Amino acid sequence: MANVKSKNFCLRVKASGGNIETCAKSMNFHKGGGTRHQGEVNGAREQVQTCRLSLNDSLERDVRTFLVDEAELHTYDDLTKVNPLTPTIVLKCLQARYGARVFYTRAGCTLVALNPFQPVLDLYSLDVMHKYHAAAQPQDLKPHIFIVAEEAYRNVRGQVEPVNQSLVVSGESGAGKTWTSRCLMKYYATVAASRHGSRLPPRVPHPAMGPPFSCKSQDTVERIERRVLDSNPIMEAFGNARTVRNGNSSRFGKYIQLQLNSSQLLVGASVQTYLLEKTRVAFQAANERNFHIFYQMMKGATEKQRQEWGMQEDQTFAWLPNAEKTLEEDFFQETVEAMASLGIDVDKRAQIFRLLAGILQLGNVRFRPPACESKRCELGEQSEGSLRKAAALLRVSPDELEERLSVQRLHAGRQGALLKPCSAGECAVRRDCLAKVIYAHLFEWLVTFINGSMCADDASWCTFIGLLDVYGFERFPLNSLEQLCINYANEKLQQHFVTLYLRAQQEEYVSEGMHWSIVRYRDNQDCLDLIEGSPSSIFSLLNEECRLNRASDAERLSKRLQTELSRSSSVSWDKFSTQPHFTVAHYAGDVTYHVHGMMEKNKDPVPPELLNLLQQSEVPLLQSLFAGSGTEGHGPRGPSKVTVVSKFKNSLESLMRILHSTTPHYTRCIKPNADCTPLSFKGEEVMSQLEACGLVETIHISAAGFSIRIPYGSFVQRYGLITSAWLPAQTSHEEDRLALVVQDILSAVLMTSPAGLSSSSSNNNNNNNTTTTMVHCGKTKLFLTNPMLELLEAHRNRVRSAKAFCVQCCWRRYQRRQRAVRTQRATRIQAAVRAWLARREVRKWHRAASVIQTRWRSWRTWMDTLAKEELDGAEEKCEEEFRPMPPLSHAPREGHPAQPPSVGAPVAVCAWPLGLALACTPHLTLTFTATGFQRLASATAALKIPSRQGEYKVETNQFERGVASIRAQPRGSVKLHARRSPLHYAHTYPGHHHDGVAGFNQILLEQT
Repeated sequence: MANVKSKNFCLRVKASGGNIETCAKSMNFHKGGGTRHQGEVNGAREQVQTCRLSLNDSLERDVRTFLVDEAELHTYDDLTKVNPLTPTIVLKCLQARYGARVFYTRAGCTLVALNPFQPVLDLYSLDVMHKYHAAAQPQDLKPHIFIVAEEAYRNVRGQVEPVNQSLVVSGESGAGKTWTSRCLMKYYATVAASRHGSRLPPRVPHPAMGPPFSCKSQDTVERIERRVLDSNPIMEAFGNARTVRNGNSSRFGKYIQLQLNSSQLLVGASVQTYLLEKTRVAFQAANERNFHIFYQMMKGATEKQRQEWGMQEDQTFAWLPNAEKTLEEDFFQETVEAMASLGIDVDKRAQIFRLLAGILQLGNVRFRPPACESKRCELGEQSEGSLRKAAALLRVSPDELEERLSVQRLHAGRQGALLKPCSAGECAVRRDCLAKVIYAHLFEWLVTFINGSMCADDASWCTFIGLLDVYGFERFPLNSLEQLCINYANEKLQQHFVTLYLRAQQEEYVSEGMHWSIVRYRDNQDCLDLIEGSPSSIFSLLNEECRLNRASDAERLSKRLQTELSRSSSVSWDKFSTQPHFTVAHYAGDVTYHVHGMMEKNKDPVPPELLNLLQQSEVPLLQSLFAGSGTEGHGPRGPSKVTVVSKFKNSLESLMRILHSTTPHYTRCIKPNADCTPLSFKGEEVMSQLEACGLVETIHISAAGFSIRIPYGSFVQRYGLITSAWLPAQTSHEEDRLALVVQDILSAVLMTSPAGLSSSSSNNNNNNNTTTTMVHCGKTKLFLTNPMLELLEAHRNRVRSAKAFCVQCCWRRYQRRQRAVRTQRATRIQAAVRAWLARREVRKWHRAASVIQTRWRSWRTWMDTLAKEELDGAEEKCEEEFRPMPPLSHAPREGHPAQPPSVGAPVAVCAWPLGLALACTPHLTLTFTATGFQRLASATAALKIPSRQGEYKVETNQFERGVASIRAQPRGSVKLHARRSPLHYAHTYPGHHHDGVAGFNQILLEQT
């Protein structure tokens, strides 16, 4: 693939009058000039020079045209959109954005961060975190460090395959690396907690994200989040210091692994440290300070703590220069609270601060040369009190401490140990060594304790996000072994970046058959070979001199370096300098290193008698720090010479292996000015940093290249479900067979034919193939841009949704069928059970009915018998009390109705059957207007007497006289009073009476 920006640029040159085709032909002819005439070669050279002049003129015109409207330069969020791309235009864009208070800019595969040197409100708030975390496409938002963090967080659940991520924050000292790392740690801790809703509002789910978290992990996440955030103040207090270039400079390197489980839940973290600058404990350059923790203790301790540590308020310490300057890092209470949150109890904290106070007291100890060389050095003025305070704080004997500092024990074979008094300088070196070794071991103990409180088991996490924060490139007036190691680490990181982005990408493009214009870049491999190469390098010669059993000699080492390394173009010497030195041409500039003291620092010797003294301490923490140190580093033939540079080189190689196994994300921190002045932009310094890190070349490659490269097999495995095309049965190569499937998939996504894609193979090098800016098919890999990957992912999600819908339909249909079968079976079972229950209930009812019927019949029979006996007795009584009336003497005449005889006086009727009929009625009063015979007839006719079996007939003595009709008009009034029958059993009827009184028109009187 051709460089898109270069192509546009060439078109502009051609339009401006330069003949680019002629230039190309002339250049090709010049390369093969050995077969042409010399005159033709000279003519070609003249054409090349003319072409170069036209190119330069055209470039200057394009730059001036682009920079006409500088008010719009701050709108370029991505520097790959700048055309033409030159260092001047990139610098102007960064300056315009910095002036507009926009501090982050995309530069292809990297993010450029400009240090504002002042707090910026609402730039790193929780709302901003939620904005970038909840965005479906964070790349569409403004450039921010949170975009890099979110991209790495989502790539852990990779779209092609899950891979570990690493965030590399690089830049010069004072460029803002520590602050950027702090923001990244806070972002990841907060985002991991927001997965179960403890901090941020719920976010829009992303296809690459895992399932939501369970509430069971909330306590674990909050605990890890709090400890990850609390570890940062402790590491900065014990590992950062103020330098001439930075007020909070990291004096050690650290690589933090944030451990995630399969659901992207933060379950642990670990910290790996590299090369603590422990020499700063005993030596501070001009305008620099010691580690922050000492100033925090001095300014934030209570009166009780001062008395315990022996630190008077007006006391001064030799190892605490510039104590009057107050920094924002001088917060003792914050460090104490962080230590308590990590689980360091009160007793351990008291022991830690005792050791630190003892180190400060050691710094005030001074030795004077003795009057006689055979005697040991004496303590200087006001040093005896400091020595005793230091011994009391370290819980060792003051006399033994003074003796171990001023007397050297030499081992002379089998003759035993010899005691040699030390000079004043040697006593100072031993004192500094004691302080440095205590502080170094204490720092290592803190790192181990922090890892123990945060690190998760190997089985509980599967991926991690690494955060690398190393010291920036340093160049001081006096540079020694520490600066050499620091700059060597930066060279390794720069080489990793060059190898990964600048060299490997272009080589891969060419090997995959892409038409690629090689972008030149600055390679720092020569500098690395000078420092760490084999067989001769700075490190190898330095280690060799340290292993020799002879005194250190800076002159000898300098001469040997000059003899062995003079062929390298990356090293030089100043012939007019009187001090032993050498100058290394680093990628970020030349640095002069002084050889004096470099060998002693590389040896890093610790006298055994000092280690034995610390092992006898009554402070439990100090005793545990040096447990087993007496035999450490000793082999069968004596002490092993493991130098500082060897340790650092091994640890750095281990770090580089981790970085090569992860997907890195680079953030370039730029320092706008050397004075750390807020919102001050110095173009010369920024330009030197841009050229040193190869930012312009990176933008060139990122603009014309592809950020995503996927092998055909992985691509088909992930996106093969988009199309249902089958692989060809017979092909010559596996790549060709996969290429056909890949083209079908891309055709389905892009809605184009496979012939329209840019493809290259060993048998097809045709230049007429059209090239797209989104995808390129190589020989074994597919090259994609981010928009194309998003398009593929969107299409894949739609296909997956459709197929998932089909699966859901089939599953639901199967579920409905199974549910219907289960319902039918359950219905049959329920019917059988109900039938069985009904039959059982009916049988119970039958048995109960039989019992009731039997009891009823026996009771009815008994009642009938009792009623019959009572009725028989009542009839006999009625016959005795009432006489029958004589028969009527007059017969009715024919044609006239029978008229009853008139009765002069009311007739009293006493009828027990009437009382029997009204047995169930409590009280009834009937009034009639008839008199005489009609009274009784009307009364009996108006009532429907209930009966048990058949009709019950009421017979009175009036019926014997005969009754012709009830139509006779009665005369007078008759009152019938009925009361309850006095019978005991005749009126008893267990049931509701359905009989009532019928009307008069339905009554027929019978005469019995």
